[in-house]
Amino acid sequence: MPMAGKNPIPSSTIPLWEPDSPHAPHHTEAMPPHLVPFLVENARSAVVVCPGGGYARRADHEGDPIAHWLNSLGISALVLHYRVAPHKHPEPLSDAQRALRLVRHHSTEWGIEPNRIGILGFSAGGHLAATLSTHWDGGDMTSRDPVNSASCRPDFAILCYPVISMSAPYAHSGSRKNLLGDAPTPDDLHHLSNETQVTSETPPTFIWHTADDAGVPVEHSLDYARALRQSGVPVSLHVFPHGRHGLGLALDNPEAGQWTGLCASWLKAQGFVG
Repeated sequence: MPMAGKNPIPSSTIPLWEPDSPHAPHHTEAMPPHLVPFLVENARSAVVVCPGGGYARRADHEGDPIAHWLNSLGISALVLHYRVAPHKHPEPLSDAQRALRLVRHHSTEWGIEPNRIGILGFSAGGHLAATLSTHWDGGDMTSRDPVNSASCRPDFAILCYPVISMSAPYAHSGSRKNLLGDAPTPDDLHHLSNETQVTSETPPTFIWHTADDAGVPVEHSLDYARALRQSGVPVSLHVFPHGRHGLGLALDNPEAGQWTGLCASWLKAQGFVG
């Protein structure tokens, strides 16, 4: 895998599963689930980036530009092209789990420390990142696929105006329908309302949102931060007064645009930068 400098151009994609693998999933898109790598030499840390899009699509402005920003901090990034509708749960989660395992499996080869791998997500991609943070496992040491033996636990998470709950009164109806269908069971709703799934082993998390987000109410972030605090998990929460949903890097919003600097400081304090 080629390395690059501060503004790398990805030269390839990394399939999550080899086509002839017994674990290769069914998919309906033109290209199977994959990672687009933005690897920085001597980075040590890496982040899997999950763009948002309501589990219906993946927003371009929440993918490659975020990888370039992470590269500017000296962090390698891999943009995850996970399955979306008509695919349903657990397929997006399966893709995220596989992505973390794959990066950890190749960490030495790619110059990454296996205990410095995080996940970042926007909106529905934030839900996917939070779901992985609360639905991870330590790997299957008996699997014949060596990638499956790696843990899929993120070492840290960055959630940007995330969808968190699938339950009333704040559920994002579009994400819920695309992920769980028209008639999800109460168990499904509870299982994927991530504020109910936090434990003391959920990774340290940075969260930001805007107070007047009309797409995904700020209560999603508030409830998740409360659950993290109650479980003793380090959390940094930033709520900015104004800003539409889907801001991405928020370059046109001086208030919310502070999130990148705040996040960089948090990553440094957590030991994932430098």
